[in-house]
Amino acid sequence: MRVDILSKEYPPTIYGGAGVHVAELTRALRDRGDMDVRVHAFGPPREEEGTTGYADPVELAGANAALVTMGVDLAMAAQCEGADLVHSHTWYANFAGHVASLLNGIPHVVSAHSLEPMRPWKAEQLGGGYRLSSWIEKTAYEAADAVIAVSEGMRQDVLKSYPSIDPDKVKVVHNGIDSQLWQRHRDDDVVRAHGVDPDRPSVIFVGRITRQKGLPYLLRAVAELPPEVQVVLLAGAPDTPEIKAEVEELIDGLRQQRDGVVWVPEMLPRGEVIAMLSAATVFVCPSVYEPLGIVNLEAMACELPVVATATGGIPEVVVDGETGWLVPIEQVQDGSGTPVDPEKFVADLAAALNEAVSDPARADRFGLAGRKRAVDSFSWATIGERTNQVYLDVLRRRRLAKG
Repeated sequence: MRVDILSKEYPPTIYGGAGVHVAELTRALRDRGDMDVRVHAFGPPREEEGTTGYADPVELAGANAALVTMGVDLAMAAQCEGADLVHSHTWYANFAGHVASLLNGIPHVVSAHSLEPMRPWKAEQLGGGYRLSSWIEKTAYEAADAVIAVSEGMRQDVLKSYPSIDPDKVKVVHNGIDSQLWQRHRDDDVVRAHGVDPDRPSVIFVGRITRQKGLPYLLRAVAELPPEVQVVLLAGAPDTPEIKAEVEELIDGLRQQRDGVVWVPEMLPRGEVIAMLSAATVFVCPSVYEPLGIVNLEAMACELPVVATATGGIPEVVVDGETGWLVPIEQVQDGSGTPVDPEKFVADLAAALNEAVSDPARADRFGLAGRKRAVDSFSWATIGERTNQVYLDVLRRRRLAKG
């Protein structure tokens, strides 16, 4: 069986959880040894066998970003001839998957890492391109042979956003973690090089600067932490100049109130991220929209307790009172995830963080429990097997439909 995986992100150009998922899933499927797995990804040529990179079409230079994406997708779709099945990840590659499916008469599987109707703030980033990205996603999802949701919370969001989809076609296969790559490793020299004191307690955030990650709420909440607690932000790739400016202003204000506020805006190598996590007291995920939250798994694999919003797929990863603290949130039902009462959410987030840093022994117990949960329940070998089962079910349904 030949499976072609279509993605915007793939090593060495990864900036989010979807890219991590595609890279690890590809490796798990190839390790099985019973299928030909080819990857088509945006960006420069790849040296990896079976993997092709696609540059932006020069004819679309300067065009709306969504149009450029569609141009790359058409080039990708043209190279899927001979595949038995195509599997696309995020709206960026959904158009390629849909076109390849129609062109070659083969099944199309979509992985739901996020949903355009749940991210209306992307209109800030894409302008009219947001209407295009929304159309692409809706068309691809409704025509797909199967949709893989990375959590049960995401499955419910898919069915709510696209009610015409047959619920039997939407399967849950969680994100995963390579617990051998992600494990606790202290390197205080790396930590100090980034301006963090490894001998002081710290709260750490890792993520992109985008509305869904809730960073502005966190920056208000950490103002309530004890003065000895450092705030470490591994935060980059802002979606828009507006949110970048908002975050910069909040960080500047925070630094006027307290020391130990460290912001690393560039993406660090995995080894350095692990060192920063391993030196921290607690990991925080203040997202208002999170299909699963692979960053939580990465932190848990490094034996770090997690304070996270009780939204989306996060409660399927973080066990309240066992591996961390879940912060309640009542959200506006307009797809934005905005808290109904932002001040209450900020206060509850601050309270959970204060509780986490006040009892280091309990934080350590939660961290060890998180590591065990990551290893036992979220291995990529298991996720590869479940994904392969979706492929086999889809191909079987296609054969039956053809008689």
